[in-house]
Amino acid sequence: MGMPRSAVLPPLRQWTRHGSHVRVGGRLIFVRQDGPAAGAPVTLLHGFPTSSHDWAAVVPSLTEAGLRVTTLDFLGFGESDKPRRHTYSVLDQATLVEEVWSRFGIGTTALVAHDYGVSVGQELLARNPSRLTRVAWLNGGLYPDLHRPVPTQRLLHGPLGPLVAPLTTRRRFGAALRGVLGRELCDEDVRELWAAASRAGGHRRAPKLLRYIDERRRHAGRWTTALEEYPGPVLFVWGPADPVSGAHVLARIRTRVPRASVVELVGPPPVGHYPQLEDPPAVAEALGSFLRATPVPDLP
Repeated sequence: MGMPRSAVLPPLRQWTRHGSHVRVGGRLIFVRQDGPAAGAPVTLLHGFPTSSHDWAAVVPSLTEAGLRVTTLDFLGFGESDKPRRHTYSVLDQATLVEEVWSRFGIGTTALVAHDYGVSVGQELLARNPSRLTRVAWLNGGLYPDLHRPVPTQRLLHGPLGPLVAPLTTRRRFGAALRGVLGRELCDEDVRELWAAASRAGGHRRAPKLLRYIDERRRHAGRWTTALEEYPGPVLFVWGPADPVSGAHVLARIRTRVPRASVVELVGPPPVGHYPQLEDPPAVAEALGSFLRATPVPDLP
């Protein structure tokens, strides 16, 4: 994977300091809004097991392009509440996003989703495709039958998950993370990602959160149809070296969504599961060009 680079993310504390918490369904949810208030809206959805901080290296380019960027931490992630006795659900996370849109006066919006956020995005697309002006997807389980979970995920998702999750350390987290990357992240970035994932015992929620794998299978037909029949502009920004959702998923995407634009981050070295962390400039350029193209104004 080459030599470690310098940090690409700002400190987590700096990221969270410029956000706020809103109460949704009795829970506190962390939300940030960046860019001009009158800019074309775009919502960024993060993945498992991290947080909206994943997007911090690309948000400045999007705001400089005049976009109004909304990011949030899903329930159980990052700076949002992480209740112990809770049944986490992708469907509920989608409702949470809709409530955030309502609270911040967001009508129509572009959507960018990665990993876990891909499933939330597909549910939002299935509910109301007309609300999404354009959609961009980064590596995630768009097709559940192609999902290849790494050993750590299989362990946490299995019957031993509740016993194993509390034993997760920053070193183990870092090893699992690096196993899905095509390009190395520096220790400082890994430390910040772990800080978000482990805050308030978040790493202990992993077995409950990983039930989204089952939801993907359960809703596969509805979500796949929503993806393939969405009439608006579509972009895929993809890391082919991702062992979980890499080149093998992209091959199907090219066949099943042929009209979509595809940016394959082939390197060298090729990008893996976290494009926005492994190659922020390329992701920011791809998203900026896509999101600026003939933006649709927000609803009054």
